[in-house]
Amino acid sequence: MELHPLTFDQLPLAVSQLRSDVIEIKKLLHERSNRPLTDTDRWLSLQELREYLPGKPATATIYGWVHERSIPHKKAGKRLIFRLSEIDSWLNAKGRKTIAESEVAATQFLGKKKGAKK
Repeated sequence: MELHPLTFDQLPLAVSQLRSDVIEIKKLLHERSNRPLTDTDRWLSLQELREYLPGKPATATIYGWVHERSIPHKKAGKRLIFRLSEIDSWLNAKGRKTIAESEVAATQFLGKKKGAKK
């Protein structure tokens, strides 16, 4: 989009167009802000999380993860809440490593150990 310098006579039309564009942007932002959260953005209660997780761990197990700070969570007053998208990322990160990934991690670990002795 190429911009040309405005003349004084073109100024009212340009301001009118700019005003229309701003109104349209405001409408779009308003519509977007009123959309419901996507399913992955919703919050889960402790019971909903328990039902969602594979193996349906015991409530005490989840409390243990919270205590260890190994599971992403927030506190809403005295209640624990969990964002679904964060839980999905946490589950994906906990997956088992491939043999190649394990070998790379072991090599890096051993390299750090050797460097520490010097």
